[in-house]
Amino acid sequence: MKYYAYHLSMAEDDLRGATIALIPGAPERVVTIAQEFGSYQEIAFHREYRSVIADDGKDRILVVSSGIGGPSLAIAIEELARLGIQTFIRVGTSGAIQDFIRVGDLIISEGAVRMDGTSEHYAPMSFPACADFSVVTALNQAAKQLGYNYHSGITCTSATFYPGQERYDTFTHYVIRSLQGSFQEWKKLGILNYEMEIATLYTLVRVFGLKAGAICGVIVNRNQKEDVDLKTLQEVEERMSRVAVQAAKILLSQRDTSN
Repeated sequence: MKYYAYHLSMAEDDLRGATIALIPGAPERVVTIAQEFGSYQEIAFHREYRSVIADDGKDRILVVSSGIGGPSLAIAIEELARLGIQTFIRVGTSGAIQDFIRVGDLIISEGAVRMDGTSEHYAPMSFPACADFSVVTALNQAAKQLGYNYHSGITCTSATFYPGQERYDTFTHYVIRSLQGSFQEWKKLGILNYEMEIATLYTLVRVFGLKAGAICGVIVNRNQKEDVDLKTLQEVEERMSRVAVQAAKILLSQRDTSN
């Protein structure tokens, strides 16, 4: 019996041979990414998981939303791996914590701090969360080809949006003592940005023996202000979508050359 992915609500035949998945968090971002690749067709939409097949006339990729955070992402990665996906590219928004990073820039994550919580169910904390070199190289190459300003480095993945990223604009205005000062500590250690999924992705995919990379669009710099400009958000989403799609095409062309 062929495997059916319950949470994603699709089967192996639905992938139509696609082996690369681009993974945004937001379901509404799926079409933005897919249309950059070519024509597209929605194949499932169950809970936070919206799945679209994109076809450029030669190759196909899958675009699947994961929702917010590690637990829902882990479900998607588990099921996509069983369906036959071999390469994963996370496409998400982010908050920069280094002064030199501008709003609108892109960040390509080479590795991630494992504050996600979920990855501890797959590997001990001494296990690193690192990207696949070939995927990072393709993302760097794509960003250069498109002429976008980008930074490569380490990301901090937090299990929470507010206390884990040391935000005090909350209901209690309080962050537990173990997290107080964490923003400045990560900044001094050279971490580029906060987000909520990459460490989970990198740990799982490494454990599974598959490949992953990630591109983040900077929509705020935490050293400046938290307000998100909607026009900037749209521009950032378009930039990171183009880079992810271009990187996927680079990886597909390398596969075709090696065959």
